[in-house]
Order: sequence, then C-alpha cells, then structure tokens
Amino acid sequence: MKKIVSVLLIIAMFIFMASCSYSDEERKADVDTLTIMGKKSDLAKSYMTNIFEHYQESTGKKLEIISIEDADYETEAEKRFAEGNAPDIFMHFHNADLNRFDIEENFYYLNDESWVGDLTDSARSYCLDSEGNLLGLPYWESSVSGCYYNKTLFDSIGLNPATTQAEFDVLCQALHDIGYTPICWPADGCSWMMQFGLDPVFADDPAVLDRLNNNEISYSDIPQVKNMVQWISNAADKGWFGNNYLNTGMSDISSVMGSGDAAMVFIWDTWFYTDFEKGNKYSVDDFAVMPVFMNTVDGGTYEGGNLNMMMVNKNSSKMDMALDFLDFCATKENYNIAFDGISTVSCFKGQTTNIQSQMVTNASASIKEYERVSTAATRIIGYSADEVASALNKLFDKKINVSECIELMDEYRIKEAKAQGIEGF
Repeated sequence: MKKIVSVLLIIAMFIFMASCSYSDEERKADVDTLTIMGKKSDLAKSYMTNIFEHYQESTGKKLEIISIEDADYETEAEKRFAEGNAPDIFMHFHNADLNRFDIEENFYYLNDESWVGDLTDSARSYCLDSEGNLLGLPYWESSVSGCYYNKTLFDSIGLNPATTQAEFDVLCQALHDIGYTPICWPADGCSWMMQFGLDPVFADDPAVLDRLNNNEISYSDIPQVKNMVQWISNAADKGWFGNNYLNTGMSDISSVMGSGDAAMVFIWDTWFYTDFEKGNKYSVDDFAVMPVFMNTVDGGTYEGGNLNMMMVNKNSSKMDMALDFLDFCATKENYNIAFDGISTVSCFKGQTTNIQSQMVTNASASIKEYERVSTAATRIIGYSADEVASALNKLFDKKINVSECIELMDEYRIKEAKAQGIEGF
C-alpha cells in the first residue's frame, strides 16, 4: 500500500512540475503579457498600481509584475540579465548602481519617443546619460531639495533669506547669537545633505566628473570638495547645528522644525506632506525655501528630484509592446489618473491632478535659476551617501581632520568602484 501511495505521489509531483513548466512557457508565448521588474516597495506605490491597473483594464493586455525584495534587487537584477532572463521593462533610479548593467547593450534609447517633449526639463535631464541619451521614462514622485526655512520665525525677528554664501553665513551666526539652532543637521542616520552641496561641483563642470570617474583625480584634488567639508566642520564647531545634532535622526526632524528649535533644514518639499507631523507650533504654511549653501557655489543650489525610470530592454522580443506601454503611461489623461492627489513636482508639462507645494511655486524663479539635476548621488561612480556621512561623523567626533575626512571619502568611493568592477579602478 505504501508503495502505491509513493508511486502516486511521484506521479502527482511530475504532473505538478509539468503544469508549472507549461504555465511558464505559456506565459512567455503570450503576446499580450509584458513583464515589469522593480523593487517591492517601489511597485507598491499607489501611482504605480494605478497605472498598471488602468493599462490592463483599458487595453485588455496583461502585465506580469516581478517584485523583488529591495535589499536583493541589484544582485537579482544582475543575475537575470546575465542569464538572459531580463524583464521587458526594468525600473531603476539613475544612480551609481545602474553602472552594474551594460546600458548600451541592454537598453533602448528613448530619444525619439513622441512623449519626450512633454517631460519637464528637470525630469528629462535626470534621465540623460553623459552622451545625452534618454535612458528611461521618469515615472515617479518628484521633489525640490533646498534649504527650507521658517519664514514666520524669520519675520518675527527681522531676518531675510540669503542669496549668497556670505549672506547665509551671516544669517546662521545671527540666529545662533539670539539663541536659535540655525540648521537642523540630522547626523544620526541621515545622509542626503552632502549631495546637495556636491551637485553643482559636478553638474556645472562635467569634465571634472569625467576625470573623477576615470580615476584620474580624487576628491582631494577638487577645491570645492575641500571647501564644503571645511564649511561643514566649521558650522558644527560654531554651533550652527545645535548641541544634539549627532543624536538627531530622521524621526526627530519634525519635532525640531515644528517647535521652532531650529530655523532651517536641508530637505525636500514632499517631506512636509509625508513626514512633517501636525499639531506642532509651526505647520507647513510657516515655511519657505531658498537655495542650499555649503560653500561650493556662491549663489547656492537646489537639487531636482531623484526619479525611478522605466527602461526598455532592447533585447526583448516584446520591445515594441514595451514602448507602447510607455506611450500609454506618458499620455496626459493616463498619468493624470495615476498621480491624482499625489504630492509631487510635475514630471510632465501636462500634469494637473498632482499637488504642488506652495513653497516651491513661490520660489519658482529662484529654483529655475539655481536648480541642478541630482548629480553626486547619481553620476559619481562608487558614491555612497551613507559612507560620506560615516566619514563626516568621524570628523564631527574629532577622530579625523578635514583632509583625512576627504581621503576617507575617496577611499570608500574607490573601494565601491572596484567592487563594481569599474575599469580603471
């Protein structure tokens, strides 16, 4: 009896395996099924699920969403591309990890697509490679990063926002002298601030970026990098970050800014709608934005949003279908359905249903003049925001000096470039 049961189980197992194999082949042969791969948390965003559902309902075609755990995404994607099992559409930010993939060999340049003219300048610039090729459709929530300041507090003590580095330094000292923490600097686990200062160094001089990425020069050879690290060190020593900045993390920013303990913070507009808690002394209506000043460019800088791109696998047998899907996503009536009620700076010129920050709208002229596309975190090979922050925290703890901090930043960057197998490192 046991032998009969065992035989039946073996037969059942083979039937199950055969059905799975058939189902997989059937999926691959289904001309109406498109595969889209992304990080699990990214694919769960409401505007992504909205556009996926809307596409399937409107066209009758199918999407197979390949959701990968965030921590495993890069290595899993590398494996799939190496094995010839890449998706039809690949979602990725234009950051240093994109260098893991042979872009020219794997992805279709979207320069001539009909929707390109509807992209905002900032969104389009984010998705361009160094040769000016459009790598993907930017389909994400966007933001403007800058120095957000408590305008109500400023008005009450007779201070104005800065327009130059010298004015900003005077402003910080004035706030400190009358008992306010000038800048909320969340050194405990937050690592985005430094890229704002670095952006103009490389966005304004692509030749410097190329030389850094070709391992011809290092951070130590770039005067503006030294200027920035020295300024940050001096600001901490002068008390411009307050007394508790080393213990201030992401979850603390809301109370620090909402109470008025700190007057300014280097952050992005959508933070005020996603993380800024209500019920504080000050609300979002009390804030405005000016450029970030970190002694790398006199007029300051804003950083445009970091955007998730939908990239088309040019080796896919369904490349035309993938391009049609991008056309669908980039159609005005469709993206306005997807982003309805989402707090974001527009990625498309025809975007009308999203919520745009009044802070950004009021500063539009300044932003237009001083905004740079996100460059440090996206274009510097081997850049790791966490490692830059780690080096700075050692500087804050007086374990290293400014020169040693920059050397450590270089050491981290080069180590990561080597780990990625980048030629020349």
